[in-house]
Amino acid sequence: MSTPYYESDDALAQYLWLHYAPAEPPPFPVRCVTETVDRDRLPARARALDLGCAVGRSSFELARWCNHVVGLDYARRFVEAATQLQAGQALDYELAEQGELRERFTARAPEGVDLARVRFEQGDAQALPNDLGTFDVVLLANLLCRLTEPKRCLARMKNLVRPGGQLVITTPSTWKQIHTPRENWLGGFTRDGVAVRTLDGLHAGLDPDFTLHQRLDLPLLIREHARKFEYIVAEATVWHRTDR
Repeated sequence: MSTPYYESDDALAQYLWLHYAPAEPPPFPVRCVTETVDRDRLPARARALDLGCAVGRSSFELARWCNHVVGLDYARRFVEAATQLQAGQALDYELAEQGELRERFTARAPEGVDLARVRFEQGDAQALPNDLGTFDVVLLANLLCRLTEPKRCLARMKNLVRPGGQLVITTPSTWKQIHTPRENWLGGFTRDGVAVRTLDGLHAGLDPDFTLHQRLDLPLLIREHARKFEYIVAEATVWHRTDR
């Protein structure tokens, strides 16, 4: 699931930029919340779970609307960074500008958020603790195609999302055997001559406990250096837990 890369200085800096660099439109982790979650469906004192929270921006954004947010990630350094930001610390980091030149940035938790509403934990999305409870919103942002057993993660959703609750999944569907054995891919292959895509695998793993409410594209940029970025378009789907 997690590789040494996610514990490296480069990965931490890259994710801090993705989550906290000033951007227009807002950073991808913000849009994972603002463009998908139906605020009107949230009850008073709503609970949210951010699986694969990385360095925490989506967790903080969920805290604008939810009274209790659990952010969970497998990478120890990501969780430590998110916890430091929650404590009010500013985190300095560097990214390549060009060649050997480096550019310095500072990450801070967003303003206007009750940071006490968030709790960060290190954990495995494929082996979640049994005492997490249930949630009104569960977010899996660009996580599934980095898991060795994504179906195992999906199988837990019906017990984590409350009836009437929302499940938000974004994925670039980058299915590679270095992360996920081919037999565990949710899509990206043919079966009996028919193309199977990630959305098909999501339906197989979530129906009939969830109904698909919305599908949209969410673009993001990963910075390599000041003049080179990787452009990714994640497929976002919003699922509603059936009332039964």
